[in-house]
Amino acid sequence: MFVSDPQTLRLGFSPCPNDTFIFHALLHGGVPAPLPLQPHIADVEELNTLARRGALDVTKVSLGVVPWIMENYALLSAGAALGWGCGPLVVAREGMPPAAWRTASLAVPGAMTTANLLLTLHGGFHGSRRAMLFSEVMPAVARGEADMGLVIHEGRFTYERLGLVKVLDLGQWWEKEYHLPLPLGAIAVRRDLPHPVALALQEAIAASLARAQAAPEATREFVRAHAQEMEQAVTEAHIKTFVTEFSLDLGTAGRAAINNLVGRAAVLQGKRLPADGLFLPEE
Repeated sequence: MFVSDPQTLRLGFSPCPNDTFIFHALLHGGVPAPLPLQPHIADVEELNTLARRGALDVTKVSLGVVPWIMENYALLSAGAALGWGCGPLVVAREGMPPAAWRTASLAVPGAMTTANLLLTLHGGFHGSRRAMLFSEVMPAVARGEADMGLVIHEGRFTYERLGLVKVLDLGQWWEKEYHLPLPLGAIAVRRDLPHPVALALQEAIAASLARAQAAPEATREFVRAHAQEMEQAVTEAHIKTFVTEFSLDLGTAGRAAINNLVGRAAVLQGKRLPADGLFLPEE
C-alpha cells in the first residue's frame, strides 16, 4: 500500500467521454479542489490494478474490482457510471444461439472489469476468455481471434461498423433479473484520507459534473482530446448514456444496485462486505 501524500491527491480516471466530461471543471479551475490534484488518465483496467496496489488516492474503478479494494477504499456518491440501458454488449461476427455461448471463446476488456463480472454472473458463458484493452476487443473478434467479444464504452455505438452483430445486452439481462439500474463504475477514495478531505472531494466532483451539465460546450475540447472515437455524435451519445442522474448522486437506488452487484462479486471471491459499508460516510 502506497503512503498517501497529504499535500496532493493522486486522481485516476479514464479517457472515456463520461469521465473527462465529469472531471473537466475540477481539472481546469472551474471548481476548487480540496488539495492540488495529480491526474493519471488511463484505461480502467490499469486504474483497477493501481487501486489494488493502493497507488491512487481517488480513482474511477470498475465495480468488479471492489471486492479486492473495499477494505482500503470507500465509494463516493458522485461520479459513478450507473443507469438504465447502459450495459456491456456481447457481439460476434454472426448471430449465435444461446446453446453456442457456453463454449464460445471471448475477448474481454480486462479480468477485473464489471463487464467481465456480469458475464460470470450471467452463467451462460464458460469458454476461454482473453483479456485485452477495450479498444482491441472488436477488432479481435472481426479478425476471428475470438468467437465473441465483450464491448464497453463507445464500442456499443460503433460495433456494427466492423460487421459485428449484437448477441446479448448484459444490461438488459441485469435489469430484467434484478429490477435495478446497472452499476458499472464508481469513484473510490482511500479510507486513510482525512474524512473532511474525502467529503470535500466528493462535493467537488458533484460540482464539477453540475458545471459540465450547465455548459457542456466548455468540455468538448478536453473530451475530444482523450476520446477513442472522435465523432462528436458518438461522444455525445456516450455521455448521454453513461452520465445519468446517478452520476450526480447515487441516491438510494444507486447504492442498492452497487450493494447488490458488489455483494454478489464478493461471494464469488469468498469475501464479505465491510462492516461499515462500501460508501464514504456522510458525516
